[in-house]
Amino acid sequence: MKIVLATRNAGKIAELRRILTGFDIVGLEEFPSIGEVAETGVTFEENALLKARAVAEQSGLPAVADDSGLCVDVLNGMPGVFSARWSGRHGDDKANLDLLLAQISDVPADKLTGYFACAAALALPSGASSVVEGVLNGRIITTPRGTGGFGYDPVFVPEGETRTTAELSPEEKDAISHRGRAFRALAPLVREMLAS
Repeated sequence: MKIVLATRNAGKIAELRRILTGFDIVGLEEFPSIGEVAETGVTFEENALLKARAVAEQSGLPAVADDSGLCVDVLNGMPGVFSARWSGRHGDDKANLDLLLAQISDVPADKLTGYFACAAALALPSGASSVVEGVLNGRIITTPRGTGGFGYDPVFVPEGETRTTAELSPEEKDAISHRGRAFRALAPLVREMLAS
């Protein structure tokens, strides 16, 4: 059974293929007629469900989508659902990171706590859907380190780690990440929903 990931982000597709093993997973690049789904929700769960439902309806196949972001405690949980467009330009990782670092530049290191959150949703063409969440707690540093990952990975140090998520190998990151946790929790639901 083919499952469509509601994204064109090559990094995310590769990451999710490593996590959701045993499924024939394709990205939106195989469906050029499906446009971007506006993330009009105010929670990660709402946005993940919006995307999964729209792609399932348009493709006629089961669809999986996620919405995730960095939630910084001293910023009252922001950038949160606005993580990918924090600087005003969607997907501009450098501008988003630069703006975040400017906003927290005078905050003491011991106050720079936060977490990565991810909501992962599955939607079937029938309209049935399910959503789960995953969280990775940690702290934010003000000097980026590492070349792996994407987004805010160079400034996020997971709880119990000394390295940023950008310094972890893909396998190490998948094992602890918010997205890995959410999609591992979603995998049995995918099997269950596709079997029924």
